[in-house]
Amino acid sequence: MSTPGRPMAVFAVGFLLLDAMLLVWFGLELKRPALFWGGVVCLVAAVAVVMVWRRYRRTLEDLDVGRQEMKAQAESLRQLLRDRPPST
Repeated sequence: MSTPGRPMAVFAVGFLLLDAMLLVWFGLELKRPALFWGGVVCLVAAVAVVMVWRRYRRTLEDLDVGRQEMKAQAESLRQLLRDRPPST
């Protein structure tokens, strides 16, 4: 199954992790708590993106399984109608 949007998710996580690292570093270096906490927020956001992405992938897999089950049911109904003797 293809993974639509994966490059965007990877880019978002990478960007947020870079921001988190730099903000925490500058916050500690310059003794500015606002920068430090901004970095923590970016780190939490990166983790949230990963969690949401995993949930999205599970949902897509569930939909794919459901689609395959519906296709099998439709095919069995078609076969049942083909095998039924014609009524007069």
